[in-house]
Amino acid sequence: MKLLWVGIVVGLLYFGEVVSGYERVGFNATELSHFEAHGASLAVANDPLMVGLTLIQNAAAKGAVCLDGTLPGYHLRRGSGSGANNWLINLEGGGWCNNVRTCVYRKKTRRGSSKYMEKEIPFTGILSSNPEENPDFFNWNKVKLRYCDGASFTGDTQDKDAQLEFRGQRIWSAAMEDLMSKGMSSAGQALLSGCSAGGLASILHCDEFRDLFPKTTKVKCLSDGGLFLDVFDVSGERTLRNFYNGVVDLQGVKQNLPRTCTDHLDPTLCFFPQNLIASIKTPLFLLNAAYDSWQIQASLAPTAADPQGYWHECTLNHGKCTSLQIQFLQGFRSQMLYVIKDFSKSNQNGLFINSCFAHCQSERQDTWFADDSPLIGSQPIAIAVGNWYFDRAMVKAIDCAYPCDNTCHNLIFK
Repeated sequence: MKLLWVGIVVGLLYFGEVVSGYERVGFNATELSHFEAHGASLAVANDPLMVGLTLIQNAAAKGAVCLDGTLPGYHLRRGSGSGANNWLINLEGGGWCNNVRTCVYRKKTRRGSSKYMEKEIPFTGILSSNPEENPDFFNWNKVKLRYCDGASFTGDTQDKDAQLEFRGQRIWSAAMEDLMSKGMSSAGQALLSGCSAGGLASILHCDEFRDLFPKTTKVKCLSDGGLFLDVFDVSGERTLRNFYNGVVDLQGVKQNLPRTCTDHLDPTLCFFPQNLIASIKTPLFLLNAAYDSWQIQASLAPTAADPQGYWHECTLNHGKCTSLQIQFLQGFRSQMLYVIKDFSKSNQNGLFINSCFAHCQSERQDTWFADDSPLIGSQPIAIAVGNWYFDRAMVKAIDCAYPCDNTCHNLIFK
């Protein structure tokens, strides 16, 4: 096994703070509940604004429904002042389901039914309305689109026997149509963002989002923690590729993937950002931890690939990794840098790849913009994204390798 890890590391090398006691994650839980995931940020934010849930009333007539057939929804905070005509759309994350069993389970949760969604959620980080917490986007119209399909807003089919509706693409379209009717059609500036499975969705829908607006509207996209890599796990298998294959097949995703990719690659491979980002025409910013904690746990060293539990402690706490395990994780970072090599050459694109053990950094206040936020150089994430969006500077920030960065808010799991 150790020899295999070394071989994988060589193949990949082509060129401390505890935030909270989270439980180990899996494919169906890339993002914890809003109140759990924002536990650290709530301590930083000053009375975060709670924003109510709006159900899209005409969605059912368009077949745009959650897994269980209930109406989809979003949370909208209206903009003001200089931001009254600008729109930020944030796509919620929360894993995927790849077979009938997991999707049936999912439809009984807030990830598959609006019946179980929180009626109010806190808007923090990039969604904050406080200029001290969100200097560039605080007064924009801000929307959190809830995630209740299980395929990053891309599926379009159904399983009548299991009473499952895979309508992510229709939910996306119905939500955008509803928001356009509420003023987004006259936006002067717009930003599509998302975290985790929502970060993947922001990549998949980036050019579609651009096409909603006239050419005079400034439109860009931000993917946070969405750069999921097609890599070998610690046993030499492709755990995430196998999982995505189930998602794509079950939920009728192929028809909604970019043809620039599916014309020459298997549809499952076109669910991986590394095979999409080079062909996206709209300016795109990739924000990702080089040692993505979700990918370490669910893709690189899942329990099935590590039956003896050699990786268990390392996946929960990087401080307990052996030197060989750190070497393997350095190989993962190298692979991440390799797949963004061509993407980074475009002046319109932006990067913030920090050497942290984290996942999703734009929606939590402590990692987005606070006194001790993660930095690359002297630049926190919020300033880097703002500089890129408003063309104040080119942003291609890539951190030095672990353990050089002492500004990280590394996640420690129980």
